[in-house]
Amino acid sequence: MTRKEILKKALFGTAGLLVFSLGVHLTIWANIGLAPFDCLGMGISYHTPLNYGLAMTSISVIIVLIDLAMGEKIGLGTIIDALLTGNFIDMFNNLNPLSHSDNTAVSIAVLVLGLFIMAAGQCMHTSTGLGCGPRDSFVIGVGKRLRRLSIGTIEILQWCAALAIGWALGGPVGIGTVISTFGAGAAMNIVCRAIKFEPREVIHQSIFETVNTLTKGARA
Repeated sequence: MTRKEILKKALFGTAGLLVFSLGVHLTIWANIGLAPFDCLGMGISYHTPLNYGLAMTSISVIIVLIDLAMGEKIGLGTIIDALLTGNFIDMFNNLNPLSHSDNTAVSIAVLVLGLFIMAAGQCMHTSTGLGCGPRDSFVIGVGKRLRRLSIGTIEILQWCAALAIGWALGGPVGIGTVISTFGAGAAMNIVCRAIKFEPREVIHQSIFETVNTLTKGARA
């Protein structure tokens, strides 16, 4: 990639994170249960000195280490994800003037919409080849080893594992948690098929390769 291509891809990937964050915001607004990894984080906080935030950070660090062990690359996109996604979600939460939903039917519809928007954002971000977020890299890494399974099915298995452990640790589970566990992977399958996108086929560039390209361009 050239410096110009990296810039374009970084901007497109950032737009994907913005779309993804909107989807996450909608699942929060639906107010019918935590997402599986949030359930896991809460469960861990109940049994360790870690608070929820540190528990979630610890989960991310562990997943990154597993990603590296599987040979997945940590790229510029991974760093942008870590720096911006949480802030984007906070921005949408703060901008929304409406209180959380208290209508179950509306909440379920909004949650499902949010899952599809999240899937679209994930595809945008992954397609840049600049590295994915830790959980997306894990799903792709496992997916490369289990080619017979769709990427959405692997995501469902990942979220089921997080939910099972979180529930066993006493993490809060609601109807939205269950819908998210199975719905996120289903939404990913549908979106990937609709746009004919296979995340496992994307060749990612590591942060070191990106820095090398940018540095060479600057020296030139």
